[in-house]
Amino acid sequence: MIFPTISWSRRSLRRTAVDRRLHRLVLVAAVFIFAVLVLQPFRARPSSGTSSTSRVRLGVRFEPSSFDWTTVTRHHPVSLIHELPTGPAAQLRQVQHDFSGYKHDANTKSRQQAVRTAFVRSWDSYKKHAWTMDELAPVSGEGKNTFGGWAATLVDALDTLWIMDLREDFYLAASVAARLDWANTTDTSVNLFETTIRHLGGLLSAYDLSKELALLEKAKELGNMLYLAFDTPNSLPGFWLNFDDAKQGYQVAGTNDPSASPCSLSLEFTRLSQLTGDNKFYDAVSRVTDFLERTQNSSKLPGMWPKLINFREESVSAETGFTLGALADSLYEYLPKMAVLLGGRPPRYEMMHRSAMGTVMDHLLFRPMLPEEDKHNDILFAGDAYVYTDAIDRVPEGQHLSCFTGGMFALGGKLFDIPGHVDIGERLARGCAWAYDAFPTGLMPEIFGIVPCSSLDGPCPWDQALWQKDGDQRLKKGFANARDPRYILRPEAIESIFLLYRMTGKDDLRDMAWRMFESVMKATKTPLANSAIADVTAEGETTKLDSMESFWLAETLKYFYLIFSPPDVISLDEFVLNTEAHPFHRPK
Repeated sequence: MIFPTISWSRRSLRRTAVDRRLHRLVLVAAVFIFAVLVLQPFRARPSSGTSSTSRVRLGVRFEPSSFDWTTVTRHHPVSLIHELPTGPAAQLRQVQHDFSGYKHDANTKSRQQAVRTAFVRSWDSYKKHAWTMDELAPVSGEGKNTFGGWAATLVDALDTLWIMDLREDFYLAASVAARLDWANTTDTSVNLFETTIRHLGGLLSAYDLSKELALLEKAKELGNMLYLAFDTPNSLPGFWLNFDDAKQGYQVAGTNDPSASPCSLSLEFTRLSQLTGDNKFYDAVSRVTDFLERTQNSSKLPGMWPKLINFREESVSAETGFTLGALADSLYEYLPKMAVLLGGRPPRYEMMHRSAMGTVMDHLLFRPMLPEEDKHNDILFAGDAYVYTDAIDRVPEGQHLSCFTGGMFALGGKLFDIPGHVDIGERLARGCAWAYDAFPTGLMPEIFGIVPCSSLDGPCPWDQALWQKDGDQRLKKGFANARDPRYILRPEAIESIFLLYRMTGKDDLRDMAWRMFESVMKATKTPLANSAIADVTAEGETTKLDSMESFWLAETLKYFYLIFSPPDVISLDEFVLNTEAHPFHRPK
């Protein structure tokens, strides 16, 4: 914008009255334009009590990236074989508990506000010390780039800003997100999974909530870049999207890739197709689903897929390890969620979910052996299994990552009318809350071992000799070890507690969540924000690791906020959340 030039020489004082009036009008117009275009985006955040309807809505302008990925020739072209399902949706069952008569009491409001305050504190520190960088280092106060330098925390937190009614901050961040240049990075490749769930998911969710078209345009631009990862001889993507390889046609699927990586892109790509009308994104991920459906019963543990898969040869028969934790987790999470997003069409997602959970119940779930004073805790954990020629070795080792399974079991149970699975989901969710309470910091370790019972429901008397043999005497009775004692601000435990509260309406789950929140804040708070810690078994002050991944603002604090919000805020009957807690509208 070029502003009118204004002269302040003595000669101007001798102009006629008409000239002076015209001069004033030009000045006022210039000041007004400057205020609107320059000053308005930096208005101070209103207090939490300010009504969103009283705020001035700030526009978001899309700016294209410096490289257009749709101009790249596809070296392994495909004809679309999958289109979004059409016609009437299946009658999926109601997910949320009947909260008619719900009252948002003063205690719950206070807890909700405490979570919001914690978010604002971390967000403000990110703005001050790491703005437009991927992450804030919450101890040193530095910024760092870990995901291409595309403002991962900013994009990941967009929908949380909207949900918490921090609208001025939302529009400030959205104006940056809509101008991101995907070609402006020093990295030579991008993590396909992480960029999809954090950046693409964050943009789509922010659009679904705000209807800012610039965000959808930026999401489509990113989707076109990520779509090139599927340009391989068999149309299955690798773990990395290497930019030069993509341009030259050298990409191939991986031979030993985490199963969760290529198999956890379906929600985001499907939602992108739904919003843009371009079926190529849905077609790409449906080819991965075809592979999963074809191989589900070909692994060493039929019904499940192994941790690592040879996608290039499309084989699942070599790997022996199976888990719901690291390397495989969101593959399973997305099966019932895809059924939600597609309105129950086609039915294969339900069928794959049922088969997988049957195998999980037979081989991966376990119950801790507890002393008499702890017997009232009817809890479960999800472990690992290794399949050998003549035996299946069940490993009773829990992970914070696998705490999402409580919500997954309950969601599938609700959607597909499997009542026993809602109960299993609750036992898994409560198991993770129990593990939080078991350590001095009130936080669960990344990885820990449990002395298990021999069955999920049968008698399990306390065996002191077994405990002394296999248990860690420094830990609460029932634990074998805290193999990885870190807590890195993960969301999976509160995720399942939130989902079970919304599905069952049991209010004691909110009290569990509040204890967890208070423990997290006490153990992780720094002068700037919150940090991962080295050891949850520590007595007193914890050792901070100077790390605050974007999921702290995108997931952990969002779930804490939602469990203390009225149940119509992001209703599970209106939204489905991706693995980064980004809510997508369920199509009607």
